[in-house]
Formats: sequence, structure tokens, C-alpha cells
Amino acid sequence: MIGTFIQELDWAILNTIRQDMTCPALDVLMPLISALANAGLIFFAAAGIMLFFRSKRICAVNILIFLALGAVLANLIIKPLVARDRPCWIMEDIPLLIAVPHDFSFPSGHTLHSVGVALVIFLYDKRIGIPSLILAALIAFSRLYLFVHFPSDVLGGALIGAALAVGTYFLTKLILKKIPKLTEKLT
Repeated sequence: MIGTFIQELDWAILNTIRQDMTCPALDVLMPLISALANAGLIFFAAAGIMLFFRSKRICAVNILIFLALGAVLANLIIKPLVARDRPCWIMEDIPLLIAVPHDFSFPSGHTLHSVGVALVIFLYDKRIGIPSLILAALIAFSRLYLFVHFPSDVLGGALIGAALAVGTYFLTKLILKKIPKLTEKLT
């Protein structure tokens, strides 16, 4: 019963987006926003840039730990286990603005990684964390707009990403506390 309700709500939200929000400007913008998270390139780039700044190195290491754990958890464990079809696989007649993804739908990896990285950044530096969280929200919405995820995939990705980000934040702190020489090298 709950599963049916969630599925109906997912379709209702996707249909509302498709009917009420699509426009030529967003048709151009949303694929670009979504592409920022493809293969985690923007996240690796952010961590790479942060490595050049002493005050940001620990955050960069935390991001890299998060990305590794997030990729394993989402892509190798949860997606194959849940094996949920994407909306664009179910309604093949909807024209897509991007290539059809080939992996399963739950959770949204783009959302999981963008929310998680943004939250890690926020935990270390709120000034750049807030814009990062806004970008993460845009990336998450882009996955709905592009009709490649259900809202529950995006919500699940955001929740898993947030939990994993907080977990890796404390894990990183614990590792650095246990290995003081590593802390010295990073700062």
C-alpha cells in the first residue's frame, strides 16, 4: 500500500514537472546542470583545487573518502539490489534531452554525490557550503526535469548522501585524531 502511494506520488510529481515547468530555457539549462555531476568530475575537481590550499586539504580528503564510499554503496550495492527501472525506461515515448542512462534508478547517484559533497563542504566552510548545497539542489531537480529519476530516487539519494557525508566527516576526524602525523602533513 505504501509502495503504491509512493509510486503514484512519484508519477504525479514527474507529470507536473513535465506539464507545468518545461520551457526552452530549462531544456538547455537542465542538461548542463546535470552534466556537472557526470562521473563525479566536478567533485573531483573541487577536491583537487582544495588540495592546493592548506586550510581546505582535510575537506578535500573527506570529499575523496566520501566519493569512494558513495560510489561503492550506490552503484555496486544499492542500485543492483533494488534494481528499479527508470521512468524513461517505463515511458519510452517521452523524448529525452540527454542519453538514456543504462544503470538502475534508485538511488540517484547524481543527487547522492552532489548532496554529500556539498554537505561535507558545508561542514568545513559554510561560506562555500551554502552555494554548494544550492548547486546540489539544482542537480537533484535536473534529474527529475530530465525524466531519468523518480522523486523518491532523488530523495533517497539525498538522504543516503547526507548520512554518508556526516559519517565520513566523523570518520575523517577520527582517522586524523588517531594518526596525528597525517594531520600535520595535511595542514
